[in-house]
Amino acid sequence: MRLRVEFTTEPFDLDEAPAHALVAREVIEAAELDAVDVGPFGNTAEGGSDRVLSAVGALLRKTLEAGATRVSLQVNVIDDGIGEGDR
Repeated sequence: MRLRVEFTTEPFDLDEAPAHALVAREVIEAAELDAVDVGPFGNTAEGGSDRVLSAVGALLRKTLEAGATRVSLQVNVIDDGIGEGDR
């Protein structure tokens, strides 16, 4: 199964990326997910369910530890087939 995760971390700072936003980017980029799009107002990534769910767990732990006061996320199933990351 393939999943898409969309997330934001707060508080926002438009002048300089806060530490929790930088940590979020590092976590998602290190997770070897597909179609990663990291931006100031929202972030998305896709991949096999195991990789996405592991990345979400790490994302929550590490961004909260780095000072995020709120993490909003949505996870969607994008197909029912077996993805490459489901090993």
